[in-house]
Amino acid sequence: MGSVYVALDERLDREVALKVMRPDLARDDNFVLRFRREARSAARLTHPNVVAVTDQGSDEEFVFLAMELVRGQTLRQLIRSRAPLPVGEALEITEGILQALDAAHRAGLVHRDVKPENVLIGTDAVKVADFGLARAVTTDTVTGDSDVLLGTAAYLAPEQVERGRADERSDVYSTGLLLFEMLTGEKAFPGDSPINVAYQHVHGTMPRPSDAVPSVPTEVDELVLRATAKDPDHRPPNAGAMLQELRATRTRLSSTVLEEKPRGPHDTGPLTGDHTRHIDRGGLPPVLPTRRRRWPWVAGILVAVLLVIGGLGAWAFTVGPFGEVRVPRVVGETQGRAVSAIQHAGLHAKVQPVFSEHVVSGVVVSTDPGSGHDARKRSTVTLSVSKGPERFTVPSVRGMTGAAARQAIQQAHLVVGTVTQAYDATIPAGKVVSADPAIGSSQKPGTTVDLVVSKGQQPIDIPDVTGSSKKDATKQLTDLGFTVTFGAATHSDTVAAGDIISQTPSGGTGHKGDDIQLIVSKGPVMVKVPKVVGMSSGAAKDALQALGFQVKVKYPLLVPVLFQVQGQSVKAGDPAPKGSTITIDVV
Repeated sequence: MGSVYVALDERLDREVALKVMRPDLARDDNFVLRFRREARSAARLTHPNVVAVTDQGSDEEFVFLAMELVRGQTLRQLIRSRAPLPVGEALEITEGILQALDAAHRAGLVHRDVKPENVLIGTDAVKVADFGLARAVTTDTVTGDSDVLLGTAAYLAPEQVERGRADERSDVYSTGLLLFEMLTGEKAFPGDSPINVAYQHVHGTMPRPSDAVPSVPTEVDELVLRATAKDPDHRPPNAGAMLQELRATRTRLSSTVLEEKPRGPHDTGPLTGDHTRHIDRGGLPPVLPTRRRRWPWVAGILVAVLLVIGGLGAWAFTVGPFGEVRVPRVVGETQGRAVSAIQHAGLHAKVQPVFSEHVVSGVVVSTDPGSGHDARKRSTVTLSVSKGPERFTVPSVRGMTGAAARQAIQQAHLVVGTVTQAYDATIPAGKVVSADPAIGSSQKPGTTVDLVVSKGQQPIDIPDVTGSSKKDATKQLTDLGFTVTFGAATHSDTVAAGDIISQTPSGGTGHKGDDIQLIVSKGPVMVKVPKVVGMSSGAAKDALQALGFQVKVKYPLLVPVLFQVQGQSVKAGDPAPKGSTITIDVV
């Protein structure tokens, strides 16, 4: 992006690191606008492991950024001089990186360009620089040819290569690659061009650190592989989560494992013995010169020249630059070791990921040319590296029509098996309820997937609950899945109070959740009985009938004399059901 100088802040009398942008970027108004916005965002970060941004501005054609000056070296310099690092030291540096990224992620910032050049090993702390600035860069960081661009491509997450998008999980991926490089001294995905490296990020198989340095413990292998999973959903969701996993991993390792200095992948022991070739000329006597004719002398020179040319040609096409070498046997080796062996033999390695049911992920399945065959030096050997068994996910077909589900399953390289029908309370008729194997599970190509299609809600017979008590009727209907509501209670001369007079619907079939309305009886209408004692039988009878009672006349004497009411069956003033019978005694 530009050049960095040690500068003096005259206002505060302190040294700062001053980054002056490249002139071509400074002339790009859109870049300058984004750069200023990102610089302000980065300046919000205050953390011991973050290189602080102290100022930002422009002076004529120069756009600059003032940052905290860190005395020390970059992680790139440390890796080149000392890697592979002891496990404990590599984890400690990674912890500092993750603490800085965690502070950024909590503030809503994503670094996007985590690489060794942006990690500073200071005298008192590990610090991460250039937060948020990667988003402001307009230069293509994948297709360039410089070391800086190649370095950037070496740490891009697959989603950055494929979609140009990055989030917190992209920073986690890049950090996992840094940890791999500290542990091994090698990049996880070597290559001759940024495009080749970016391709391996998307399609290659991530090697384990222990493939290059066998002393790296399995726990650290698993930490690196989880952080560098190709699917972002399989990585820790952010730097804070990975930081917790790193600390948990470290607690499971002994001090001996943490402090042991690993032997580098290219370390060799000292050579011993005399490797100089001595030629004994045998003390042959000198050859006396003789006079020769001129033409044999010229012919001898021509023959010598032809022999030299022929010898050079033979050398060039045997042991020279155009010669052939034997393709090393790397089938069954891990990708990292296989690539190193191929390159060591003077050949170029091209990684081609393939599925395999029998070879574990990350191991070479075959080579082209095959192992043991001869190949021209500097030619390319294609390594078919296993991606593990090929698996396809059962698609989410719940709620689809049968035809749509069938198409989705076939597109997933699976086969539709038996289709059955079943009642379902939530899925409409004709739509898929479930699949077997389960939706979301991984299956071999051609696996049969059985479907269950909904017949809609199961019909339920509506029982007749009239005459039942309110409590019993409610329980019976709700147990069947119906919803019970009540209309206005009504008097009834035939149904006792609290029992059900009627229901709507009164019968037939329904479905769970359907509403059944019940009418509860309030019992008969009660009427206050008047006093009719002392009244004539005719008047008493009229008075009671006018109130809706039935009247029964009883004659205590065989022959009435006065035709006057002497007694009544219901005491005057007491209530009685309307329509009930009142008996009067007439004398």
